[in-house]
Order: sequence, then structure tokens, then C-alpha cells
Amino acid sequence: MDVTAELSLYPLQEDYIPVIQRFIEQLAAAGDTAVVTNAMSTQISGDASAVFGIVQAALEASYRDFGKQVLVCKFIPGLLPIQSP
Repeated sequence: MDVTAELSLYPLQEDYIPVIQRFIEQLAAAGDTAVVTNAMSTQISGDASAVFGIVQAALEASYRDFGKQVLVCKFIPGLLPIQSP
């Protein structure tokens, strides 16, 4: 089953940009999914198992490296057309 997810990460610290950048880099490094970012969120699409696994691994690493954060996710069944702005 394929899914498309929209993710928004909210680090609970003042210097939040490096936290978000690292999270996005980890999502994109996985390879088996499409990852697109814009000013509001990051979209990732692919096989559901791959997407869930990549999001879990990136979030666990981000928690470990940077502490408390909030991740807001929307998961939609199917591959929606995501593309760079």
C-alpha cells in the first residue's frame, strides 16, 4: 500500500532551524521515497512501510539529538502528486 504524508516538525527550543533541517535531511537520505519541502511542511510518499519506518527513524534520531519536539502528521492513502515549488 502506498501513502503520502505531510509532516510539520516543531522543535521546542529557540534555535529550531538546524533541528528541522537535520530531520528533513534524514527523511531525504532514505532513498526509497519521494521527499519535497516547502515553507510550511515536508511531504513524503512511497510504500507505507517505508514511509512509516523513515519517519519513525528520523523522529527517534531527532528526539535523541535535540530533545523535545512536536511532529504533526497527516497520512493519506495513495501517491499524491508532490513536486518541488
